[in-house]
Amino acid sequence: MSTPTLEQFQKQVSELLLRHRSLLDVMSKFGQSGASVNRAITKAVTDCGCIELHARRQRYSDDMSLEDAKSLLESHLSGELCEHCRDVVKSELGRTLFYMTAMCNLLDIEMNEVVAGEHAKCSTLGLFNMT
Repeated sequence: MSTPTLEQFQKQVSELLLRHRSLLDVMSKFGQSGASVNRAITKAVTDCGCIELHARRQRYSDDMSLEDAKSLLESHLSGELCEHCRDVVKSELGRTLFYMTAMCNLLDIEMNEVVAGEHAKCSTLGLFNMT
C-alpha cells in the first residue's frame, strides 16, 4: 500500500468533514488536538515512564561553532516511546493533522503549498528559520 499524497489526504478530509464545517469549530478542535498531543507525551513520561525528561539550561555561547552547538545542545529526552505510547501519540498527531488540513480546506489553502513554502523557508534560512 502506497503512502497517500497530501493532495489525496486533503481531499479525503474535505469529504469526511461534516460536523465541524465552521472555521471556529475547526480552530477550536485544532487547538484541542494539539493539547491532546501534549497530554499523550506527558502521560508517556508521568504514567508509563517509557521516556524521561531531564531539562536544564542549554550550554550554548555566541562564540561556539555550529558543529560544537549541534553536539552540545540536548533534547532533554531519554528513553524511547513504548509501543502503546507511540500509538497514542501518533493517533493524536494524526488528529491534529486532520484539523489542520480541515482549516486549510475551509480557507482554500493547498497543503502542498504550505509544505513547499516551509521547505523553501527552511532551505533558505537554515538554522535561522525558527529563531
